[in-house]
Amino acid sequence: MLVLSSLHIYPVKSLAGIAVHSALVQPRGLQYDRRWMLVDEQGRFVSQREVAELALLGTAIEPPFLVVFSRKNPALRVEIPLEPPAEALEPLAVQVWDDRCDALLLPGEINRWFSDMLGHSLRLVYMPDSTRRPTDAHYAPNGTVSFADGYPFLLIGQASLDDLNSRLAQPLPMNRFRPNFVVSGSAPFEEDNWTDFNIGAVQFRGVKPCARCIIPTTDQDTALRAAEPLKTLATFRQRGHKILFGQNVVWPSENEENVVCVGDRVVVITLH
Repeated sequence: MLVLSSLHIYPVKSLAGIAVHSALVQPRGLQYDRRWMLVDEQGRFVSQREVAELALLGTAIEPPFLVVFSRKNPALRVEIPLEPPAEALEPLAVQVWDDRCDALLLPGEINRWFSDMLGHSLRLVYMPDSTRRPTDAHYAPNGTVSFADGYPFLLIGQASLDDLNSRLAQPLPMNRFRPNFVVSGSAPFEEDNWTDFNIGAVQFRGVKPCARCIIPTTDQDTALRAAEPLKTLATFRQRGHKILFGQNVVWPSENEENVVCVGDRVVVITLH
């Protein structure tokens, strides 16, 4: 039997995530997932690709705030409204890869906190509900996404990580790959072929395997980089110039919000 074995949200793009027991499913991703993002002075997104130390900032949902803190010294923290007052914030056009979309700029004291913590001039932005950033129409027509790289959800089978770890001298944790959904009970890389599937009562659709960047080479506890796991993945998971690990997923219903929970049964309906 396939089961949702863990569930994760990443409120600020490229910062540490939060393991949750349940999450509200929304068209652009799980509630609070990647609705905030750090940008440079030109409004372009900043991630662990450029600033590996983003991994050292933790996140927590403490209503009415999103709290960001230093994982080395949790007393160093900043509180960010979970529902920023749009009328009081400056609009800012931001860029995520080739996409430009509208965001709201958080106040100066919040931006100074991030800049001081990371040693770079950074600003924090929020994606309001009014912003619609489309997914790649070739793979997911009519879809929408938060500040995630390209798709609302990422799913990885636990067996896929286990298979990878069996090939590595030093096993790696799942947090290297930043999934939303981790499924147990499947065969290694079985998720590559899932099209329509249910998690509990919610139907999802796998649209394409996830091409990996250098972020999985970053130790999420130290921000240090090494060759693995991309070096080993390239020996058996490379397709063309891309190294694949995990499945990008959309929510095709988009008609009413629903909830997924750890322990929900996963049922595959159709395959590629």
